[in-house]
Amino acid sequence: MGMKHITNKIVLLSVIFVLAGCEVLSSNKSAEPEQIIAASWNVQALFDGRESGNEYEEYRQGAGWTPEKYKARINAISQAIQQMVQSDKTAVPDIIGLVELENAGVLEDLAKGGLSKYSYKWTAFSSIPGLSIGLGILSRFPITDMRSHSITIGDETAPRPVLEVRIEPRGEPLVFLLCHWKSKTGKDTEGLRRASARVVHRRLVELNQKEEGTPVIIMGDLNENYNEFYLESTLSALLPDDPKAAALAAKAVNPRGSPDFLVLSGEKPPLSQHIKNVLALYSPWGVELSDGSYYYRDKWETIDHFLLSEALFGGTGWMFSDCRVLNHEPFTTSNGTPNRYIPRNGNGLSDHLPLLLYLRYSGIGE
Repeated sequence: MGMKHITNKIVLLSVIFVLAGCEVLSSNKSAEPEQIIAASWNVQALFDGRESGNEYEEYRQGAGWTPEKYKARINAISQAIQQMVQSDKTAVPDIIGLVELENAGVLEDLAKGGLSKYSYKWTAFSSIPGLSIGLGILSRFPITDMRSHSITIGDETAPRPVLEVRIEPRGEPLVFLLCHWKSKTGKDTEGLRRASARVVHRRLVELNQKEEGTPVIIMGDLNENYNEFYLESTLSALLPDDPKAAALAAKAVNPRGSPDFLVLSGEKPPLSQHIKNVLALYSPWGVELSDGSYYYRDKWETIDHFLLSEALFGGTGWMFSDCRVLNHEPFTTSNGTPNRYIPRNGNGLSDHLPLLLYLRYSGIGE
């Protein structure tokens, strides 16, 4: 696995969630949930109310950013999370992956503020020291393991790590890998996204070898469309199981010996017939999901993802049920595009739409 970065905050936070888990572990085990709902959301630069020097310009005191605006934003995001599960007004996602958070304190403010009644007692946060934003997870189930994987290519380290957490509802493990891959801003950024894909695929292989059958969910903002290969006709970090993509992948030289791309499939379970020696992942885009989650230059993009391993289609245990884009208010404006946050006046939520993933439990013989 690539170089591992764990800041002091991450180490401290891991201790906090282990201690907190002891309080309600037994009650969660007896709950025997039949369904789990996961959410993935880029909340667009969620900075706190204190200035540390790493903030974006528009989130500094000189630009009018205040603790009051931060508190109002925390409240707005908390209220929006409570409106994610529309079929049941009392339900909220059981586990939420959030990207573009300034620090672990933001997660705590969400968990202990407007969401306090929903028992998000376990949190995990990861970032690279000195950079502005990181990524974090809120969970209503005990987090039994947490890891942070960093991505380095050449002399450059990708701006955000991969945050891995494990939960075990009904005693059945689920592994989540939360990602925020390098954006397309700048030169030669595809190499950094492919480096991130290499780390993810290597971890998939490790988990498959050590504990075959453990379901893995990759989620977050990957900054690539599910059909990026067809849009750009070049080797990308996300590839379809397609003969043309396979021919291009076969020519790529990877000195580290691990594929630096993920293969996406619309099949259930996911298959890789053309690109060999890789673990394919199911993408709901183009199947369950249409349009997009991000609107850029008058076009929808599908850069936010849930990617699912084969084990989620095995017939028993935790299985894929549904996936949705939350393309309704308050996440959208009246014209149907993302309700972008404007720090100057404090209006809006985020320039990305959240995704919801539904998993259902099926025991042997059910």
